[in-house]
Amino acid sequence: MTVMTPKFGLGASVLRKEDDAFIRGAGRYTDDETRPGLLHGVVLRSPHANASFTIADLEAARAAPGVRLILTHADVADLGNLPCGALVGLADGSRFTPQNTPVLCRDHVRHVGDALAFVVAETAVQARDAAELVEVDYTPLPVVADIAAAMGDAATVWSDRGTNLAGTMHEGDKARTDEAFAAAASTASIRLVQNRLVCNYMEVRSSLGEFLPDEDRYVLTTGSQGVHGLQKMLAGDVMKIDKSKLRVVTRDVGGGFGTKAFLYREHALVLVAAKRLGAPVKWTADRSDHFVSDTHGRDNLVSAQMAMDEAGRFTALRIDLHANLGAYSSQYGPMIPWFGMSMATGLYDIQAIDVTCALYFTNTVPVDAYRGAGRPEAAYLIERLVDECARVTGQSREAIRKLNFIKPAQLPYRTPLGRLYDTGEFEGHLNEALRRSEWAGFEARREAARAEGKLRGIGLATYVEACAFPGSEPAYVELMPSGRIELKIGTQSNGQGHATAYAQFVAEALRLDYDLIDVRQGDTDDTPTGGGTGGSRSIPLGAVSVRRASQTLAEKVKKLAAEELEAAVGDIELEDGSARIVGTDRSIDFAALARAAKSDEDRRAVGEFKQDEATYPNGTHVCEVEIDEDTGVVDLVRYTIVDDFGVTVNPVLLGGQIHGGVAQGIGQALIENAVYDGEGQLVTASFMDYAMPRAGDFPFFDFKTRNVPSTTNALGIKGAGEAGTIGAAPAVMNAVADALRPVGVAHIDMPATPLRVWEAMNAARAG
Repeated sequence: MTVMTPKFGLGASVLRKEDDAFIRGAGRYTDDETRPGLLHGVVLRSPHANASFTIADLEAARAAPGVRLILTHADVADLGNLPCGALVGLADGSRFTPQNTPVLCRDHVRHVGDALAFVVAETAVQARDAAELVEVDYTPLPVVADIAAAMGDAATVWSDRGTNLAGTMHEGDKARTDEAFAAAASTASIRLVQNRLVCNYMEVRSSLGEFLPDEDRYVLTTGSQGVHGLQKMLAGDVMKIDKSKLRVVTRDVGGGFGTKAFLYREHALVLVAAKRLGAPVKWTADRSDHFVSDTHGRDNLVSAQMAMDEAGRFTALRIDLHANLGAYSSQYGPMIPWFGMSMATGLYDIQAIDVTCALYFTNTVPVDAYRGAGRPEAAYLIERLVDECARVTGQSREAIRKLNFIKPAQLPYRTPLGRLYDTGEFEGHLNEALRRSEWAGFEARREAARAEGKLRGIGLATYVEACAFPGSEPAYVELMPSGRIELKIGTQSNGQGHATAYAQFVAEALRLDYDLIDVRQGDTDDTPTGGGTGGSRSIPLGAVSVRRASQTLAEKVKKLAAEELEAAVGDIELEDGSARIVGTDRSIDFAALARAAKSDEDRRAVGEFKQDEATYPNGTHVCEVEIDEDTGVVDLVRYTIVDDFGVTVNPVLLGGQIHGGVAQGIGQALIENAVYDGEGQLVTASFMDYAMPRAGDFPFFDFKTRNVPSTTNALGIKGAGEAGTIGAAPAVMNAVADALRPVGVAHIDMPATPLRVWEAMNAARAG
């Protein structure tokens, strides 16, 4: 039987309607914005990781050509600090006490890149030159640059706290876990490093501030992942004004990955400067700014043990996690390890768990959500540990997973840490991935590679993530006088293709060409509320709301047409921008119907879907690698993905999301690593030293879905934006470990760079 690809709605392989403008260079990013009399700002940043300071002289800088304003802490002392919204509960029953980021430091800097002053001039070059003339007297202080140092007898980042330990969280049942370990037939253990990452999106951050005196109102234009949350925090917590006094606008965004979801100092600085100068002020980072001012990702140390019975069934899991917060408590920073903790059991039926997570301050850039936000860390830990369990018990890696998977009959399944998995067939996607990757024939390929002097390895990882968290995302649709349909919604595309995905649901309901649908996001004046984009929530929540709003509008349009054509509503059908009486040539186009509406409400509709539980996409990744023994270079030769996303909205968009996510996971596994030296200097502070994956680093991905619709979501959608990143790193590293085990390498941490691999092989040979 031939399966027809739908033209509209769910499942349609529609090409991205956004891309025409982007390909022609007609995108509209923040740094493209200009205004009459526009001025430019530069942030003066600390070269020290920990120091007290005084600004000795500003006169030379103020007298420099083009300089219009220099702001220091005294000029913004009335502003609030950037808030931390993740006051997590601690093991002792208290709440996490944050160390919030000041807009400008008063007399102490705590990481390289910390902000001392904001210089505004007629050009960015003039502002940069003037910033170099600001005289600052620093008194360097002892530095704690990593978790290991923070855990030891190091200096303290915040001396009044007396310790770098910011707090300890605990989840699970320690007594039950201890009992299971005491009774275990065997145990497996592992210790891992989750390397720190820099989120290198294509478009660096930029902000443009304006003050409109006639309205007594600010306007901030900036790249973000949602304008409403930014408006609320910036207005209420920092500027201390009613949010109605601040309009936030986001146009095109060149990548976000979590890091553009946050409130940053420059958002406030351009607004303050614009009001004082009576002129618009723009700040745009250079890549050096980005490396030392935008939040970093991951960075933790973790050890774990698994208890097993005689058959190799998992009976208990114990985890000890140490997480780096950086110098300040970022917006969601303390919450990210908790996200990981809550997903620690993966797809496995583990009845007892004991998880401890210690949070530490260090003299480094703050750490916060980066694509996956805790779930990649959890998947990496459990999947590396499960491979070790297979080694300890003598079982195959696939067999021990199948033995311990949660079975379909157990669903819905409540994990020991409270996650509620609704649907899935975990052994099904594992089997499909094994078949597609030709897992059974791998040993022959290993021998063939060995004959050519190469080490070949294969690894797999299963994963589950929580996304589309409880909440809603209202959608607003309107039939415009031109006959076009306008959709407004409070999510924010960062490159995912929202304008295409949402338009599919509008087109389905109104039987309208995609090119006649305009999707508007990113303006607090347009929509009253919005949850923004993050946690793969936009399509599972937003698309359902868009569909409901579009269906309501379709009924209103039919009613208008019935009145104009003097027919029954049930006899009206919509097609190609017109309404007509079924079986006749009598029709009226949408523009005429818009003009015929007696009120605006006759051509408007709102839809809102509220979800009470997260969704849980899951899947299997299989990676095959070859390693050159002489150089340590790891070459990815095959990569297979079988995912369960519940329902596929658009295969083209989905493929892009998965490919990009896998690339980021592979980047972490093999090459990306943010490194600080003992003095707190970021030695990987540019693309000269921080490696980024390129297209040539990857094989063609074999990607397939094996969907089981969600019962949590009204359309069965589970979400897909972060999944590729979550499954990739453990699959790659399990493959690398498999390749290296025959030459005696027992363990290797990310990133498995050529040097690290080469050193590990040589150490194993020497040992």
